[in-house]
Amino acid sequence: MMDAVERGIIHALQIDGRAPFRTIAEVLDVSENTVARRYHQLRNTHGLRVIGLVNGQRLGYVQWTIRLRCTPDAAGSVAKALAARDDTSFVYLLSAGTEVSCTVQTRSIEEQEALLLHKLPRTSRIVAMSAHLLLRGFVLPDGWQGSATLTPDQVDHLRPAPVDPEDGPLHLDEGDRSMLRALNRDGRTSYSDLTAATQWSETKVRRRMEAMRRNGVLQFQLDIPSAALGFGTEARLWIATQPAAAVGVGEALARHREVSFAAVTTGATNLVAAVNCRDPRDLGRYLTERIAELPGIATLETAPIIRTVKRAGSLLL
Repeated sequence: MMDAVERGIIHALQIDGRAPFRTIAEVLDVSENTVARRYHQLRNTHGLRVIGLVNGQRLGYVQWTIRLRCTPDAAGSVAKALAARDDTSFVYLLSAGTEVSCTVQTRSIEEQEALLLHKLPRTSRIVAMSAHLLLRGFVLPDGWQGSATLTPDQVDHLRPAPVDPEDGPLHLDEGDRSMLRALNRDGRTSYSDLTAATQWSETKVRRRMEAMRRNGVLQFQLDIPSAALGFGTEARLWIATQPAAAVGVGEALARHREVSFAAVTTGATNLVAAVNCRDPRDLGRYLTERIAELPGIATLETAPIIRTVKRAGSLLL
């Protein structure tokens, strides 16, 4: 069981993964040493990590969610192969262990065609595939309310500078890519280690990181198993709504504490969502009570997550 300090640290890092321990300590009214010690305990005991991610949308990348149905003996190896790719995240084994779901970012039409038309379908043990283009997100994992414990004033004290959508595109050079690779391994990598990785001065490292965060290219995401927070049952939902109802349903899902991700997609269903519940009974209540009351839903397919192979991970640079 986690205490209030540990849950406060988790929520603080969800708001700003690079928040200094000193700032978190001020918000929680504890010592900086306490925050540092508890952070390392959370890393060692619960697998907590802060991941630096590239927001591909700011670079013109396209994001997909992919469903693969495999032969019974193949799903595990297919999931591991997908997880090893630099362009995938949130790789799950679903249902009875014969289905794999993942998120993919592609930089170009050529990469998109190579992945969707050639590489995956040519794997003989994949018996069915559907690819859904993500069109509009309503809630992302860093906005999940399931780990929220801090007051609005505490949140405001931690919140980083907002992304400036008017900021022009950034050109990423090899030094930027070296920094992004280091931050993907550990989003709290020290500035001294980043200077060694980039061969830049610390002043330049700080300036470029700030520019990429302000531009929205660089984001920091907390990566911790939902079970560590008491949510032992996870599922993916594919929802079909009337076209005029898709946005309203997506906005409603974003207000549900159980939902850590929701987006409008292409395909036979037009919404995908990730749900975190305490146990199967809690999932059942969510599906039959909270989801059921939303108007405009035509069909709902639920696939429990059997195993998480990869959560937030390295994306295309």
